[in-house]
Amino acid sequence: MAHMRMAHLAALVGVAFGMAGCDTISSLNPFDTTAKYKQELLPDVPPETLYNQGLARLERGDNEGAAKTFGEIDKQAAFSPQARRGLLMTAYAHYEGRRYEEAITASRRYLSLHPGDKDAAYAQYILAMSNYNQIPDIGRDQERTERALVALQELVDRYPRSEYVQDAREKLLFARDQLAGKEMTVGRFYLTQRNYPAAINRFRDVVSKYQTTRHVEEALMRLTEAYMALGVTNEAQTAAAVLGHNFPESPWYKDSYALLQSGGLEPREQEGSWISRAFRGFTRTVGLSR
Repeated sequence: MAHMRMAHLAALVGVAFGMAGCDTISSLNPFDTTAKYKQELLPDVPPETLYNQGLARLERGDNEGAAKTFGEIDKQAAFSPQARRGLLMTAYAHYEGRRYEEAITASRRYLSLHPGDKDAAYAQYILAMSNYNQIPDIGRDQERTERALVALQELVDRYPRSEYVQDAREKLLFARDQLAGKEMTVGRFYLTQRNYPAAINRFRDVVSKYQTTRHVEEALMRLTEAYMALGVTNEAQTAAAVLGHNFPESPWYKDSYALLQSGGLEPREQEGSWISRAFRGFTRTVGLSR
């Protein structure tokens, strides 16, 4: 994406003042009530012309200028077909210029005004991607990731036949993996502090909510570790058994198996465990992209 270049939108409506019957400099005095002014309003630019001007600015890479030009259509011809298209292109121009908050605002407005329009899926896609492109690294607060996940899921649910669904599904994998990674980071910290109940809560979230992510194997092993430390051996055995059943070649399973053996135990699944219930009907989806 090219860097945003700043440009000023030329005035579309102006006021010209002409002097009549006055030749002296004193007639320019604003307090001179003898001066006669003639006000001339320049005509509005037709919405079709504004729309084409906006497209031309986009072609030149002037994303901010394009967004302003498209925005003028709504001011001058709010109920025209060009205003509807212009609002969508405003969102797109902001997105291309990496002005994501403005893109989110414009796309949300489009969706509120035209929820059943044929281009609503595209507006939802711009909204989702504007959040997705702001996902922070795993060590920071993940509120933006959660927003991206919600917007992407709404795209999949509301517009299942859209051409953007496949890309949304792939990015959902990454967003979920990011959220799971954050939970793992916090859970590991609690383990180092020997705060085992707090650690279990974090790993439980990964197993319950994000079991299609790459973090679930480690989460099961860490549950084995935390439950063993608390002496809750039945849950430790279940976590290891579920891990071995679903990921038999995982190095995390080997670690959990060795940990149980050090305590004279073997992996053994208890059907009533929350871990067993969480994995009923489990099918793993692989592949992450961003």
